[in-house]
Amino acid sequence: MFAKTIGLIAAPHTPMDASGDVRLDRIDDQIDLLVSNGLAGAFVCGTTGEGPSLTTSERMAVAQRWAAAAPEGFRVIVHVGHQSLRDSRDLAAHAAGCGAFAIGSMPPTFFRALGTDDLADYLAHVAAAAPNLPFYYYHIPSMTGADVPMRDLLAATALRAPSLAGMKFTHQDIADFAACLALDDGRYDCLFGIDEMLLSAVAIGARGAVGTTYNFAAPLYGRLIDAFERGDIQTARACQQQSADMVAIGKRYGPFTAVSKAMMRILGLD
Repeated sequence: MFAKTIGLIAAPHTPMDASGDVRLDRIDDQIDLLVSNGLAGAFVCGTTGEGPSLTTSERMAVAQRWAAAAPEGFRVIVHVGHQSLRDSRDLAAHAAGCGAFAIGSMPPTFFRALGTDDLADYLAHVAAAAPNLPFYYYHIPSMTGADVPMRDLLAATALRAPSLAGMKFTHQDIADFAACLALDDGRYDCLFGIDEMLLSAVAIGARGAVGTTYNFAAPLYGRLIDAFERGDIQTARACQQQSADMVAIGKRYGPFTAVSKAMMRILGLD
């Protein structure tokens, strides 16, 4: 067993040079920034980290650098989802070997699992490649097209994958998220994945979250959570609105992954 996540986990960008080559040397600076802002960990090589666009060897190198450079107690969750199940399993085994805290996986997006049981079977194969690491399902139907009720998927996957820890829930269906939080007396570590809706998740019991804007705006969300816990709902709402405005303005200029990279460059990280 492991302690559930309390706090914010960044979804970091993968640093690259102008030619698109990965800059492993910049990862240490990313970690320093996240630690200084009180982040609980990093979800590496996911959507923000452009994991699906990297080669398997690049993803392994990125995961290894994060795991090696992260301080004790900083949770490095490595996304291992891939179109190839064999590559996904190789990434999972590699993450275990290099000392990652956990692995996570979205499903394939081309030949898709068509239902809850098929998807649970697939996830069990991935999780089995790193049986001693906590396993998180990465629910992001806007990118994968896989949109089954997450409460049902957690229950089905738990029967097949003993290492199932929870999920990264990147979807607006707050009722489904609430059902996941309540399942099996709150057994699962359910990490909310929409930054501009964080207050809604915190209000129904979320303790952990994963997001892009936590890379550069973590203090804002820290104030949001602190205000909510003090019962200062007006301040919490104001912080959430500032978050929503920030994301909306950013999206005017293009895909948010690219826009958020520009924001990181302002902080001296690219």
